[in-house]
Parts: sequence; C-alpha cells; structure tokens
Amino acid sequence: MKEYARFLWRCGRLSFRGNGIYFAWMFALSVIALVGLNAYCKQLVYGLGTTGMTDQVSWGMYIANFTYLVGVAAAAVMLVIPVYVYKNKELHDLVILGELLAVSAIIMCLLFVTVDLGRPDRFHHLLLRFNFPISMLTWDVIVLNVYLLLNLHICGYLIYSVYCKREPSKWFYVPFVFIAIVWAISIHTVTAFLYSGLGGRPFWNSAVIAPRFIASAFAAGPAIIIITLQLIRYFTTYRVPHKAILTLRNIVTVALIINVFLLGSELFTEFYTDSVHNASAKYLWFGLHGHSALVPWIWTAVSLNFGALLLLVLPITRREGVLAAACIMVIVGIWIEKGMGLIVPAFIPTPLGEIVEYSPTWNETFICFGIWAFGLLLFTIMVRITLPVLEGKLTIDTIYHPEKHYHTGERSDVPSQPVTQSPRRSPS
Repeated sequence: MKEYARFLWRCGRLSFRGNGIYFAWMFALSVIALVGLNAYCKQLVYGLGTTGMTDQVSWGMYIANFTYLVGVAAAAVMLVIPVYVYKNKELHDLVILGELLAVSAIIMCLLFVTVDLGRPDRFHHLLLRFNFPISMLTWDVIVLNVYLLLNLHICGYLIYSVYCKREPSKWFYVPFVFIAIVWAISIHTVTAFLYSGLGGRPFWNSAVIAPRFIASAFAAGPAIIIITLQLIRYFTTYRVPHKAILTLRNIVTVALIINVFLLGSELFTEFYTDSVHNASAKYLWFGLHGHSALVPWIWTAVSLNFGALLLLVLPITRREGVLAAACIMVIVGIWIEKGMGLIVPAFIPTPLGEIVEYSPTWNETFICFGIWAFGLLLFTIMVRITLPVLEGKLTIDTIYHPEKHYHTGERSDVPSQPVTQSPRRSPS
C-alpha cells in the first residue's frame, strides 16, 4: 500500500508537468468546465426553466449527449475483443487507452443524467424498491456504474503492474475483461430498451434501435480513439503502430456500413408503409405543418456519414490527414443522428397532437460544453500519466524526465514504428 500511494503521488505530480501546448490545452478545458459549472449553479437555483425543455419535450441536449457517450464507452470493447479473443498484438497497449476513454465517457454520462434530473438531491429515488427492477432507467444507472468500476479495475491494475515491472496476474483481470465485453454491449442495449420500451413514443418503437445503437457506437468510439492516437503520435514520443490505426479504421468502416444499412431499413419501414405513427419521422426528415427545426440537423448528419463512408472505403484514408477528416465526420454525424435526430423527434408531436419545437438555451449549451470539457480534462490527465508508464520511462525504480516526453523538432510523415521499450512483458 505504501508503494501504491507513492505511485499515485508520482502520477498526480506528473499531471501538472508538461510543455506549453499541454498547459494551454488544460487551461482552456478548465475555463470551459468552470463556465459550465457556473451555468449549472444557475440551473440549480432557477430550475430546468433555464433550459429549452418543456412539458411537451422533456428530454433534450442532456439525454442526447448521454445516449451518444454511452456508445463511446461501450466502444472500448472493440479494442478488447481483437486483443483477448483474436490475439492481436498490435493493439495490446491500446486496450488501456480504450479503457481510459470508457472511464471518461461513463463519468460524463453520469454527469449528464445528474444535470437532467433537475433535483439531484432526489437521485436516490431511482433506486427505490418502487422503481427497481421495473424501471429501465434504474437498470441503466446500475449497469453504467458497474461498467465504470470494471474499467477502473482493469486499466488501473494493468498500469500499476507495468509500473512495478511485473507480470499481471491473469486471474485478477482476465475474468473482468470478458465480463466487461458482455457488459459493454449490455449498457448500450439497456439504453436502447429504455427508449424502445416507451409505448407512448411510436418513433422509438422499433426492434432495430438496439442494433443501431451498437453499430453507431462501434463506429464513433474507435473514430475518437483514432483521433486520440494521432494526437499522441504528433505531440509525444510514444510510438503507436500504424497497423493498429489501420485496424481501427477497418472497424469504423464495417460498423458505419451496418449503421447506414439499419438506418435505411428503418426509413423504409416508416415511409413505405405510411402508417399513422410516422408523424415524428416526417417532422424529422421533411418538417411537419411548417415546423422544420430538425430537418437541417438530420440531413447534415446523413451527409457527414455518407461522406465519411465514401472516404473510408477508399485507400486514400491510409493517409493520416484524410483518415482524421473522415473520423471527425463520423463523430459529428453520429452525434447528430443519435442525439438531435433520435431523442427530440419522438416528442414531436405529442400524444395530444401538439407541435412544440425544442431549441437549447445558452445556459443549457454551456452546461453541455462544461461536462464535455471536464471529461476531456480527465481523459487528458489519465493519458498523460499512462503513456510514460507504457513506454517504460516511469517505473518503480526510475526517475522520469517529462521534458523528454514531447517532440522537439519537425515530425516526419513516415508511419512510425513501435518504440523500443525497456525490458518488460506486455500487460496483456
């Protein structure tokens, strides 16, 4: 325990050391997070009336971001499966980075649920015997917290084992890895059931909601990891195998193809049958009775997704710049599709036929930006203290020099190879 406390102390000190770019990034995120905290204090005083939500549209940007981030957290399994099931050695160390992303995403999910409650002091009502096990929302909160604990244990134990330069005990983490694989799929499936189980919202009453959620998650999550790895390669000395990035590119491509197919299948069912319950779909895609606030959003998402898919199937995305552009298009496109394109339309029109459009307020937007900034702040800190350990520069018997961790000259465009690390065995 004494050595573990020393490890935590060294990691804590390391998070406050870096170059000018690192401090500028952390300062910007801190400012945005504080602005968001100030906006939330205002909401806490005046209530949810400071948001754009109404009695007719009771879920907005908060739940939209929550839904998207659950998928990002679940996508960490796309690194775990190739490594532990198919023995892909190129992704060994990257599993830890995926787990760290999952931890940050789950924390943001729980924060979005908290701000959406309006009265966080009544959070315990979700777990009362009157709601459990009937309420899907209660199940969602439970599976998210369990998934958070699983990821904290796995990545924390592996990082500390590498720091101590010892082989991690498989019985102490491998069973949890396979539990996490199943749990990652379950957290997004339960979230999908939360929507599709609401009989009063026909827009969500579809059997493909859960498969769509998983497919979109396995596209957006690895896309975020690719962007992270490219930034790590550019700003640090940590060498990410180029083959690993191409493997993630293939995962994003296949998942995006499946997501587009499922979306097309749902559109066929909605518009070809022309049922009485497709008013929400008409409002989303073409507008309804002169109301069309979400039409530009969804067509932008479709354009981004198809544009990204076109780039990903072409060999040109082997180039880092083009691949980064395609990944950003996937990230933004799926955020719109699963957020503003899925959550809000289900409330329009209401069961009484009212059409009340939703538009987020500035206070609501500041809170969303604040939570995202806080999540990115946590992710940056965790990656900052993890990379030196994985490189073998920060170990139990070494003194780490942070100034040697960053690039100091021009970066070559030649795909880099894995760095030769100090003698140690892989954490996997």
